[in-house]
Amino acid sequence: MERADEVVKTEALHRRVIGGMRLVGGFVLDQLYPPVCLSCEAPIAASDGLCGACFAKLRPITAPLCRVLGLPFEVSLGPDALSAEAIAEPPPFGRARAAVIYNEVARTIVSRLKYGDRPELARFCARLMVGAGHELWGDDALLVPVPLHPSRQRERRYNQSGELAAAIGKLTGVAVDLHLMRRVKRTRQQVGLSSDGRARNVAGAFAVHPDLLARLRGRRVVLVDDVYTTGSTVKAVTRTLLKGGASEVDVISFARVVIGAEMPI
Repeated sequence: MERADEVVKTEALHRRVIGGMRLVGGFVLDQLYPPVCLSCEAPIAASDGLCGACFAKLRPITAPLCRVLGLPFEVSLGPDALSAEAIAEPPPFGRARAAVIYNEVARTIVSRLKYGDRPELARFCARLMVGAGHELWGDDALLVPVPLHPSRQRERRYNQSGELAAAIGKLTGVAVDLHLMRRVKRTRQQVGLSSDGRARNVAGAFAVHPDLLARLRGRRVVLVDDVYTTGSTVKAVTRTLLKGGASEVDVISFARVVIGAEMPI
């Protein structure tokens, strides 16, 4: 019994020492590289954040919103209200949620995360995504990032959606599977393509892991992506998952394009 108590005390001491070393390391880094705003790069008090001016420009997506697509409504139409887009073209996934409307500040953050070799930005995005997707978490959920083609991932060094999924998993405790989906076709960039062009571009681009059902173990997939534009990518991934045997798929993204609200991409 005394031996067990000593082990517990030793482990607790190790945790305190490691925690202290991290605090000291963070302090030293802040002195060498003072934290700056993730958007405008103005000096701020703590890392992984925005200055007050840029944070005020973010436009969170909150209720009232479309039950399926998560599009914001100007006035409440009831908890089961659907947007015209969801009625006209029901998506293959169950629910989609996003943290913020895609505007100039959101675009800067996504661009730096995606192309600027700044994977640490995923921690900031994930904190907002956790709140936006509060309905999606639970023991039955499995976080799965939208995959990059291997050649593109080698170019960028990491998959930004994978970084977001891992960060959300740490905050929520939801399980993450970074390799359940594969991108088997290197598609061209979606920027500048029409809605139909985007859909054609990603058609046949994805494949599931051969052990999909064993890895899912009956859980619901929550697809993770950085920006929801027309939904062509997450719809293509969802259809591939459902064809492979998944029963349910939801979607979470950091930003979402809302026509008429801000800038398109």
